[in-house]
Amino acid sequence: MVKKDLGLLLLIVVVGIVVAIINPRFLLPINLANTANLIGLFGILSIGQAFVIITGGIELSVGSLVALLGVLFVDFIAVQDMPWMLALPLILALGAVIGAVHGWLITRLNLQPFVVTLCGLLIYRGAARFYTADGTAGFAFGQNFPELEFLTAGRFYGVPNSFIALVIIAVVMWIMLHRSVFGRYLYAIGKNEEAARYSGIRTGRMIMSAYVICGLLTALSAIYFAMYTRSISPASHGQFYELYAIAAAVLGGFSLRGGEGSIVGVVLGTVLLQELQNLVNLLGIPSSLNFAVMGGVILIGVLIDQQWHAIRAKRRLISAARHTETRRSNEASLPVAANQD
Repeated sequence: MVKKDLGLLLLIVVVGIVVAIINPRFLLPINLANTANLIGLFGILSIGQAFVIITGGIELSVGSLVALLGVLFVDFIAVQDMPWMLALPLILALGAVIGAVHGWLITRLNLQPFVVTLCGLLIYRGAARFYTADGTAGFAFGQNFPELEFLTAGRFYGVPNSFIALVIIAVVMWIMLHRSVFGRYLYAIGKNEEAARYSGIRTGRMIMSAYVICGLLTALSAIYFAMYTRSISPASHGQFYELYAIAAAVLGGFSLRGGEGSIVGVVLGTVLLQELQNLVNLLGIPSSLNFAVMGGVILIGVLIDQQWHAIRAKRRLISAARHTETRRSNEASLPVAANQD
């Protein structure tokens, strides 16, 4: 996994150098700050998706959830005059509850994650459009929330606070995934859920926890996106964001089969995606090709993952064959030694 992360980091550096040579505006402070802000926004979303993917599942409704929870958050604080200190935890709790419902449907009713989250994609998008009567939810001109805007749109020595939030969340999730029993259980479930169940792991509870984490981080990301855009059209806001999250996780080494991946990798995957998006904008490539770039990135990531698995499987077979041959040669030499005695 470390080799994958180092390879991805090297790719990011090479792409960054190429982009900077082609268009020096890439290195302008304002461009770097905007890119870092988007890395923070999409990175939080991608880490949540990664926790689901590591169990062998998928979460297709995150884009629609970003729209629905964003609409609710804006309505709560801008229309209903709810204090943001109350609205923020309420939205986070709602995201966690939705994640728990998804986990319950998957683990208790044995529904496929693809089906559950695809239905969620449609339901939440429709609910967001119905809630606003298919209108646009936004803040009134001059309507400000200084404390909240500091958390979402402020900067610390030029570094966007959203990026700082991503770093903090990534550190916490890295400890949870790579240095705790909880993380080891998730890896075990992704590798072989049935074997994990027989070994005493409560697989249903663990999978549900992964979806709760995804829902919680999606809700946090929805708040950041709402404050970033300041205006939400529920028909298009957050559209295809699930693809960004899945692509970042796949690029970061998270296998869609489950059981593999690292938090560092998914953050680096997000950085590479936003770097590529920045490349598209700076080179004047039509924005309509963004999704083509995204699809190509996902395809390349899956192909690399497939080849990596094939190489590892071949190495295991060769190692096992050598071990068997060595053992047989050792066993064959024993009678000869006995006769000599």
